[in-house]
Amino acid sequence: MNQSNLNLLKSQIDIDNLPKHIAIIMDGNGRWAKKRFMPRTFGHQEGMKRVVDIVEASTILGIEHLTLYAFSTENWKRPNTEIDGLMKILVTYIRNELDRIIENNVRIHILGDIAPFPQIVRDEIEKAIGETKNNNGMDLNIALNYGGRAEIIKGIKDILKDFELGRINLEDIDDQLFSQYLYTKGQPDPDLLIRPSGELRLSNFLLYQVAYTEFWYSDILWPDFYEDKLYEAILDYQKRDRRFGGI
Repeated sequence: MNQSNLNLLKSQIDIDNLPKHIAIIMDGNGRWAKKRFMPRTFGHQEGMKRVVDIVEASTILGIEHLTLYAFSTENWKRPNTEIDGLMKILVTYIRNELDRIIENNVRIHILGDIAPFPQIVRDEIEKAIGETKNNNGMDLNIALNYGGRAEIIKGIKDILKDFELGRINLEDIDDQLFSQYLYTKGQPDPDLLIRPSGELRLSNFLLYQVAYTEFWYSDILWPDFYEDKLYEAILDYQKRDRRFGGI
């Protein structure tokens, strides 16, 4: 899509009706590479370029929270060569893009347990969190070694600990309190969940948070997911009537 058509599409977006929180399952890198007779890591490298594009486009639009599903708890089942490649790409992304992220006033959060990651990866992630913690623009949540079921179980364990220590009473426990024991504490639930690649499932992503989230699917593979697709998803979202169980 040329720039004029892209601008036209963007101009149709109602800035006063933006989703506050967009979540994206970045899927299809491997299939994109396979179609080009290239290794899967090539697809991941191209997919990381779309991360740069979508983060910047979301920041410019004024999206308050963006959550990207980058590495799931199930992804450890992949070949070691692919996992190693993903780790290197993650380190490269942080090193190359951190200055721009800081300039755009973006604050980085991690959803998931990064303890099993190599030390060099953890160091870069912690550096990015530390250098952006005082920013007050868009929250960029990167889901790494994340699983929705694991997050809920962790939340249950943490809330039980606080109950045993007398910090909370049984009557205090409701959905609002429990949400404060999740990785996304302090942030609203996603308004819009985007999944490219043609798959029609959640893949263990934000299982608690997406109770009333609007879903948008596309057959486009993630490395081909440019800003125009983000705009299309938002425009489709703005046509929907969100009733949250009411009339």
